[in-house]
Amino acid sequence: MLLWVGLGNPEPNMARQRHNIGFMAIDRIASRHGFSPWRQRFRGLVSEGSVGGEKIVALKPLTYMNDSGHSVQAAASFFKLPPEAVTAFHDELDLVAGKIRVKRGGGAAGHNGLRSMDRCLGTPDYWRVRLGIGHPGDKARVLGWVLGDFARADAVWLGPMLDAVADDAALLASGRAEDFMTRMALVSGNGKTEGPG
Repeated sequence: MLLWVGLGNPEPNMARQRHNIGFMAIDRIASRHGFSPWRQRFRGLVSEGSVGGEKIVALKPLTYMNDSGHSVQAAASFFKLPPEAVTAFHDELDLVAGKIRVKRGGGAAGHNGLRSMDRCLGTPDYWRVRLGIGHPGDKARVLGWVLGDFARADAVWLGPMLDAVADDAALLASGRAEDFMTRMALVSGNGKTEGPG
């Protein structure tokens, strides 16, 4: 069993914000693979299903980004899952919009959702699917950027990227992070891949 966590903020008016791309990705996976209806549990919304023959518990914390770890820790504890069975899907400023990288462990790089997970799980040794949202170019504009809605022009890459994540989620479920990233690179059209991290 694996716990896949989409990071985001719960308010309806935040649904289209760049910071909520983790919610968008986990929603697309649950929809594509016929997961159960979402229900409230572990201070979040939970849906269960199967991807590539692996049982997946999908979680969207409703605690707001800064306290996401409390929801994740409650679910991981209930199902007795080690950190390596947990994957966080989250926005990544340091990746060009539409690019995806997968890594296990590492720093939070200023991401409050990851920082909360590190603190509550007691370790950073879980998987991360880093969903590139690009950088506004100026540190002073970062907060407005991540809390801003995706632009209409972003639909060109956002929809296809979310579809690709859902379509190839079985590679993640089976632990084939390199193969998953190769597929994502082909979708984004650059044909280049990097190792996890």
